Formats: sequence, structure tokens, C-alpha cells
Amino acid sequence: MSINRKLGKPTDQRLAMLKNQTTDLLVHGKIETTESRAKEVKAIADSIIALAIKEKDNFEEVEVKVVKAKLDSKGNKETEKVTSKNGKEYLRVVKVETTEKRQKDMPSRLNARRKIMAKTNKVKDSEGKNIDLPAKLFGEIAENYKDRVGGYTQIIKIGSRKGDNAEKVILKLV
Repeated sequence: MSINRKLGKPTDQRLAMLKNQTTDLLVHGKIETTESRAKEVKAIADSIIALAIKEKDNFEEVEVKVVKAKLDSKGNKETEKVTSKNGKEYLRVVKVETTEKRQKDMPSRLNARRKIMAKTNKVKDSEGKNIDLPAKLFGEIAENYKDRVGGYTQIIKIGSRKGDNAEKVILKLV
């Protein structure tokens, strides 16, 4: 006997669909789907959010040396003329070494980040920039639910689908 619903799909398609719907739920805050799919996605999303809440403050601040290109007033990289060993001149980017404070994940938070990345897809926003979903989970979503114990998602029934009479629902973050 299986624990999860089969949802009428082969394993690889089912897992890909659940991964997509979980990602959409976390990025957009709500999705519209069938009731059986929503119940599966709800279980995955609740476990991911609980993991993010547990590990949200499990990091340390570290100072890191960073070498960056020096920028002029317009934001362009500054260059200098340099002569190579064989006498040819070329332009080289001027580099500046600075120190920055960064967050370094502790081992359990790193493991949680990897689990989250295994259960979600990479996402881009409307401008084509990557959205760091684990950072969003550890930051704003975990902050919203830090005082809550479970029940991070809600299923609202909205009626039957016209073609196959499947029960449609809205799954949203509470």
C-alpha cells in the first residue's frame, strides 16, 4: 500500500508536478488546483516551512575578503594600460580588495537549505532575475510564521471543474 496519492501519473511526472506546484505556492502565496493535488502539496509545503522556521536563525556572521572591480562614477569598470612580457599593451581591470560581512550557514541550516532546494525548482521573476527561494523561506516566510505551530497552508473549496467534475480548491499560505 502506498503512502502518497498516485494522482494518475507515473512517478517522475507526479514528483515534477508536485515540485512545480510547491514552488508556485511559495513564490505566489496561492495556487488553484484539484483537491487531491492540493492535499499532497500542502504536506510538502508545511514540512518545508516548518524546517525553515526551525533553522531561520542558525547562522553566524563572518568577514570575508572580496576582490571586486573598481567602478567609476558612471558604474563602469576602471581599466589601466599594462604592457605584457612580450611588449604588447592591453587593458586590465583595476581590482579593489575589501572585506564584507556575510552569513555563513551552520551545518544543520545548510542541510535544510539543500532539502528545500531538492523539493522546489529554481525560479525567475518577471525581469529574469533569479529568486533565492531558500533565502525567502528563511527570511520573510519564516518570520511571518515564527509564532505559529503548524497549519501554514489553507485549502478553500471553490466548486467542481466543468469537464471532469473534479473538486477544485485554492491552496494558499495563511
